Amino acid sequence: MKRIKEILAASALVVLAAPPPVNAQLIPQPWVSVGGREGDVTFSVGARAFDLGVELGRGPDGASGVDVLKFLSLPVISPYVGIGLYSEDQGIALSGGLQVNTASNLVVGVGYNSVRGVNGQVGIRF
Repeated sequence: MKRIKEILAASALVVLAAPPPVNAQLIPQPWVSVGGREGDVTFSVGARAFDLGVELGRGPDGASGVDVLKFLSLPVISPYVGIGLYSEDQGIALSGGLQVNTASNLVVGVGYNSVRGVNGQVGIRF
């Protein structure tokens, strides 16, 4: 009987001490971005989960493409790098940037994509 109480007490402590599930990892964090390159306005939408992201973008001269991003999660900021493939003979794109988590579940960022140019980002963290 004493052994059972010890097991139940230890189990209760493990359950209480376990961190809560991180919903932010389970629910993708979406964002939109607007930027420019050589006088043309560029757009993209993206989502991030488990420190990986995908971004669909529209660049100059009707070029469209997809980028795969890898984030480095730090307490407030998340730098990222990526590689993508674009149409209209734009070919391979390289990208990098930084996203900042604000206290109000808002994500703001700045990035550079070799096809779409410099861009500003706004997103939401669930």
